[in-house]
Amino acid sequence: MPLLHVIILVPFLMALVIALLSKRAPNLHRGWLVFPGSLVLFVYFLTRIPVIKGGDLGYETISWIPSLGIDLVFHLDGLSLLFALLITGMGSLVIIYSIYYLDRRKEALTPFYIYLMLFMGAMLGVVLSDNLMVLYGFWELTSVSSFLLIAFWHRRQKSRYGALKSMLITVFGGLAMFAGFLMLYVMTGTFSIREIWSEVGDISGHALFIPAMLLILLGAFTKSAQFPFHIWLPDAMEAPTPVSAYLHSATMVKAGLYLVARFSPVFAGQYEWFWVVSGVGLITLIYGSIQAMKQTDLKALLAYSTISQLGLIMGLLGMGSAAAFYVGEDSVFYTAATTAAIFHLINHAIFKGSLFMMVGIVDHETGTRDLRKLGGLISIMPVTFTVAMIGSFSMAGLPPFSGFLSKEMFFTAVLNIRNLDILSIPSLFTLFPVLAWIASVFTFAYSMILVFHTFFGKYQPEKLDKKPHEAPFGLLLAPCLLAVLSIFIGFFPNILSKTLIIPAMNAIHPILQTGEPFVVNIHFWHGFTPEIWMTLGVVILGIIVYRIYGRWSLVDKEWGSGYTLNQVYDGVIRLVEKSSRALTGTYMTGSMRHYLMYIFAFLIVAIGGAVWYTDGITLGTTDYAPFSLFEVIVVMVMLVGALAIPFVRSRITAILLTGMVGYMVTLLFVLFRAPDLALTQMIVEVVSVTLFLLCFRHLPKLEKEPLKLRSRLPKLIISIGMGITMTLVALAALGSSPFESISKYYVENSYTLGGGKNIVNVLLVDFRGFDTMFEITVLGLASLAIYSMIKLQLDTDGTIAPLKRAVKDNKPRSSVSDDVLLQAVAKVAFVMILIFSLYLFFAGHNNPGGGFIGALMASAALVLLAITFGIDMVEKVLPIDYRKLIAVGVSVAFLTGIGSFLFDVPFLSQAFGYFQLPLMGKTELTTAMFFDLGVFLAVIGVTMNIIFTIGRDS
Repeated sequence: MPLLHVIILVPFLMALVIALLSKRAPNLHRGWLVFPGSLVLFVYFLTRIPVIKGGDLGYETISWIPSLGIDLVFHLDGLSLLFALLITGMGSLVIIYSIYYLDRRKEALTPFYIYLMLFMGAMLGVVLSDNLMVLYGFWELTSVSSFLLIAFWHRRQKSRYGALKSMLITVFGGLAMFAGFLMLYVMTGTFSIREIWSEVGDISGHALFIPAMLLILLGAFTKSAQFPFHIWLPDAMEAPTPVSAYLHSATMVKAGLYLVARFSPVFAGQYEWFWVVSGVGLITLIYGSIQAMKQTDLKALLAYSTISQLGLIMGLLGMGSAAAFYVGEDSVFYTAATTAAIFHLINHAIFKGSLFMMVGIVDHETGTRDLRKLGGLISIMPVTFTVAMIGSFSMAGLPPFSGFLSKEMFFTAVLNIRNLDILSIPSLFTLFPVLAWIASVFTFAYSMILVFHTFFGKYQPEKLDKKPHEAPFGLLLAPCLLAVLSIFIGFFPNILSKTLIIPAMNAIHPILQTGEPFVVNIHFWHGFTPEIWMTLGVVILGIIVYRIYGRWSLVDKEWGSGYTLNQVYDGVIRLVEKSSRALTGTYMTGSMRHYLMYIFAFLIVAIGGAVWYTDGITLGTTDYAPFSLFEVIVVMVMLVGALAIPFVRSRITAILLTGMVGYMVTLLFVLFRAPDLALTQMIVEVVSVTLFLLCFRHLPKLEKEPLKLRSRLPKLIISIGMGITMTLVALAALGSSPFESISKYYVENSYTLGGGKNIVNVLLVDFRGFDTMFEITVLGLASLAIYSMIKLQLDTDGTIAPLKRAVKDNKPRSSVSDDVLLQAVAKVAFVMILIFSLYLFFAGHNNPGGGFIGALMASAALVLLAITFGIDMVEKVLPIDYRKLIAVGVSVAFLTGIGSFLFDVPFLSQAFGYFQLPLMGKTELTTAMFFDLGVFLAVIGVTMNIIFTIGRDS
């Protein structure tokens, strides 16, 4: 398997290891299990820096769904390397921090680190994917895993609210992005980002080009919390601080920035791209900085500062796209904005990560994040203060920290944009430096608030929940490393420019690779330039704003919210819930009969209408095979049994008649010489009849309801209509198929390609293995849902209620047979049936049988034991957790499919060969047997979990 694919799999494998070891080594903090893997990934990406710098880009492919153009293509260039280093580097530091922040005795650490590893793997997938569909899949996985992380403290209403809001907004943006990706595919015929780049000149005038651009930007803006989609980020601060430090400083919120940077080669030549990206970025920058001034919660302040800083970077990426309007030196002139964006993206991850960790330490050691209760902590927590000072001063853009350098580059970019001549109103571009400067003043002010209101001023121990003290070494390690890194980069910025910034610039602006070598030199002093005077103005006015803030005690002021975007969001959610509740209440009557009527009526209209109105569909009324007297008798018996069911007055009789119909179908399969289908149908009927009996033994006596004609008539019409519809479908399938039958292909290739003579089994485990895998997954979910519904019943207040099994007028029945003869026969029959089931499993690839029918046969044997000796006795003799067996079976099937990647072939590809084995001679061995084993285990687990759950008396 290609190395990049392995790299992306590592976090998911670590999540699996954490889950499997959930009950092992209870005294070991789960963070220590995942830290080595994250660190190894970070070191690996560090080793790729000289390779990428030298121009050797990694591009690795595994075929997945080639017919749809969807392959697992991963690409490592300068841009993806930069983000991969942020994801794994910050991930390693956050894991170390979380080990000391989260108490293993109080917190559910296993799910926490599972979610964290899922998120890390999803983020790596996003930044390394070259295929749009694969990128989208990982993109939505980041939304789901971040939802789980934000809602980690799920017993808190605010945590649930914040998690739901973040997921709804980001998933909405993701769906819009998905639509944009599909439009790109319609225009180019490919899902490959690299191939789309090469066709930009051909598609830029397409009618779908601008809509695709806007939809993709919608996905980026929602993910990176741009105005007006920023409202999810402050509420996401209810997550544990390690989550905030990871997701909301260096990874998830940067995904939208990555998307904009990655698609700049496609859309940067469009005026709409320039205005939308730079405009939304600048609005978000100034809005976030003003809102940060109003916050009294430290994490809320950091949340709005993050929104502001993300707007800054987004605006720079938009301004950098102006380079596409020019060629030569003029083009390079405007790439300074993109350079500043990349540099500030790195700096922001460093200083914001340290500040989130600092706030977590303050909260951890004082019990509060409220600025109105804090103050005077500098003498108590000097190391934490040092981290806060370095991080805040870097965010404010003060020397000698790295944030000063990227802020100066930001000012350079907004000053350069005044020279843009794409409009007849050049004065409009003067707004760019003005807005940037005003936002920087507020950024300076809230940075000072963060430091001085927390660590200086009056110490108020009476307002604190605990006596504060300096944090332990483990909590301080990660933020201190980030603070040192901020200083180091400030003094040696060109280490980054040569290793990360230039390769990333080459990925965003491919034109830079065609001329003179692109050079980035970052220095502290360039003389008394306009940027320096802007910085001095920011400091002076920022100090004034800060002093006014303190003098007027604005920290204690309750800011009026007015009509906010949050209120709009809440109103929309309430309206949707109210409308859906009203609509659902009209048809969710609690009657299964009504639900079946809805389903059948829809099918009649949809399928019947399609058959009736679609041109080219003809009904097959000729070329029928001759039928025998036996077939006529079987069909007549089947019809009589089916027609009798509605008229019987006993549930037992109805069950037996249903079983009789099923056995007649089995007999038809025998007459049609389909032994696999006959075996499967027979065992399905055995299990189904047993299941019906177990269900009905808990129900009251069957009583006919007196119904009027107007109630019976719709049911009669739907019944007849459904029968006619399915008859038309069957005839249409015989009479008009737009495609050549594929059955000939299966007959000719089941042995040569699948290594099996049993075509049905080869279909299930090879040609249609994907279908089978999803089927056992759905069966497993249905089985677990049945278990949950029966085992977990809630009272109206949401608490668990005792299971109610007693039914009025139903006498208790013993579920254990006292027939001695039956018990004696059952013991022998159990062994014989079980042996036969194993025979069916092993022989199924070349003879009638297979994993599915073998599993049903084994289940029938277990059902026989349960009926004869009782469920409790069977569980004592065979202590198997059938729910875990489902998981094992599905996992075996899924891992068999993944194993194909080791041989660089598509998912679920099977291989076979003939080997000389001791005692057995020449024997065929096939990987399909492992997949079939997964099916075998999963089906046994599903069947027995349902039967044992329903059949238990207590």
